Amino acid sequence: MREENGHDVSLTGPCNHFSCDRAADRAYGAVVHQDEYGAADAVAARRDVRHIRVSVVAGRLGGRLISGGDDEGEAGMTGTSGGRPGICPTLLYTDAKAAIRQLTEAFGFLELSVYEGEDGVVMHAELVQGNGAVMLGSKGRGGVFDTAMKGAGPAGVYVLVDDVDAHHRRAVEHGAEILMPPTDQDYGSRDYMARDIEGNIWSFGTYAPELPA
Repeated sequence: MREENGHDVSLTGPCNHFSCDRAADRAYGAVVHQDEYGAADAVAARRDVRHIRVSVVAGRLGGRLISGGDDEGEAGMTGTSGGRPGICPTLLYTDAKAAIRQLTEAFGFLELSVYEGEDGVVMHAELVQGNGAVMLGSKGRGGVFDTAMKGAGPAGVYVLVDDVDAHHRRAVEHGAEILMPPTDQDYGSRDYMARDIEGNIWSFGTYAPELPA
């Protein structure tokens, strides 16, 4: 981890990796995402970021990722496992804090880390479910990715869950917009589809591609 005055740049925006543990019942230590990007973004980070607050609701205990949720598998979610996901969908939101609330409360993601600027705007966040992760940030923060995504339409993400019906009930209880209720598909999967507060389409189901060994 860098010194408090050091700066790195994340994919979703400039980040200063000054970290502190969130006051949570189970906070075992910070799991911080650090990536190196181009010099132009590094300059933006030094200019725009004065302080970053990192909230952590996860840690490592004996090499295994321990989530901040109550019970593993709650509301139809697959269990959270350690390691590094091979693919991380990356989304930008006008109101990233509201998006994080919906993704965690309605769709069952666990908040791994959130980086905020002095103004309280989310610059980079990582949410996990099962052995996958999604990264998100706020629109208009600058950098190559933010510029490249300007004007982009909604994205679609498929998430593997164990109990589709329980997961769907949770989403409905939290007011999520459901586009398709739990449905048995011809190819053997059962899934449902929802739209988040900024138009991205989330499918939750039991289908998982068989990857080669």
